[in-house]
Amino acid sequence: MEIKLGRPNEKQRLFLLDTHAVVGYGGARGGGKSWAVRTKAVIMALSHGGIKQLIVRRTYPELTNNHILPLRALLHGIAKYNDRDKRMVLPNGSSINFGYCASDADLLRYQGQEYDIIYVDEATQLTEHQLSVLRVCIRGVNSFPKRLYLTCNPGGVGHAYIKRIFIDRRYLPGETADDYSFTQALVTDNVALCKEQPQYVKQLDALPESLRRAWRDGDWDACEGAYFPEFRRDLHVCQPFPIPGDWRRFRAFDYGLDCFACLWIAVDSSGNAYVYREVSESGYGISVAAEKAVSMTTEEERIYCTYAPPDMWSRSQESGKEKVDLFRAAGLKGIVRSSNDREAGWLCIKELLRLNADGEPRLKIFSNCSELIKNLPLLQIDSRYPTDCSTEPHEITHIPDALRYFAVSFARPAALPRVRDSRRKWTEDMLSDYYSASEEEQEIMRRRWGDP
Repeated sequence: MEIKLGRPNEKQRLFLLDTHAVVGYGGARGGGKSWAVRTKAVIMALSHGGIKQLIVRRTYPELTNNHILPLRALLHGIAKYNDRDKRMVLPNGSSINFGYCASDADLLRYQGQEYDIIYVDEATQLTEHQLSVLRVCIRGVNSFPKRLYLTCNPGGVGHAYIKRIFIDRRYLPGETADDYSFTQALVTDNVALCKEQPQYVKQLDALPESLRRAWRDGDWDACEGAYFPEFRRDLHVCQPFPIPGDWRRFRAFDYGLDCFACLWIAVDSSGNAYVYREVSESGYGISVAAEKAVSMTTEEERIYCTYAPPDMWSRSQESGKEKVDLFRAAGLKGIVRSSNDREAGWLCIKELLRLNADGEPRLKIFSNCSELIKNLPLLQIDSRYPTDCSTEPHEITHIPDALRYFAVSFARPAALPRVRDSRRKWTEDMLSDYYSASEEEQEIMRRRWGDP
């Protein structure tokens, strides 16, 4: 019998020929992802008698409409489909199984199961945990290929994970870069769709900017629900360059044992800010964090001040001292309290990201600051407080918080009232900071604490 699979476009052909352990495909709406999955599954089933494959979508209706019904029609008279087991068996003993994963509870159905190849269609609709559990099911004592195929669009609960492994290509211990491959496919690559449904392209063109960038252009820095849809790598990221000596420099940090995030920012004479250095590390005590920031600051740099969150002025349970005093004692000088007004801080970042009349933003980030570049566009709008960023996933919030402490103080600085009692007593640490500071920093300290 003859099976007419159709002819792939160039991007689909690359997907069908890809033999990496984890293969990604898509990046925009209309790229022909579901067809590519079905076609690859049929090719592998016909080529390898006895191979066991699984096609997954988030919900059962999506699975039925996109894969079960089309494959039953395509393989009618060839494969036998068992609706109870959701399994299609070919005469050579190969099988195509169908599953869904709408929640973590659905993972129980895959416990103990073994598959040679798994396809997850619209993988960004699944969480990293769900995808990881499914991948563990790829095993078996045989010579069949062992692969995971993921088709995806920007957006969804799995956006950060898919972006990390395919777009940013940042791998954790145990992950090997050579195992991963990604083919970006846009609606314009799907010649057949553009010819048969030209109105679909017009619909994508008419979407709001953030959705248009994500669904039509395949821009992984733009996704529905993003707090900073203004962020564009082509506009806000620049290559490092020597910073002129007359530019004013700042530091800003967020601290916790789970992450010490610190940024170095230079401001030119026009008020444009350039983030030129970063550190983002976990497990640092206060003294280690302070020493890290100091060691990364060269002798030639004159840091005007270092912005820190208000909770640094709370007392450490271990020492009974304010945390800021512990930072100062470890060598980090010129620390100034920033505002913890989250809404104002995020709006100040938006203002810095906004394009001026000349088409340029006031904030640019050096390309070596990869953590900030990665995490800033991943921040989502809080569903309960639309003017605030969501605090989940928590691990991506630290370095944007450091930027927020700088932005709210730089773009909308709070007035520093003079202390009426000029005879206010200074601590030894305060005096040490004062006499090692620049004249400008000393003025800030006098306005905050009074004359020494």
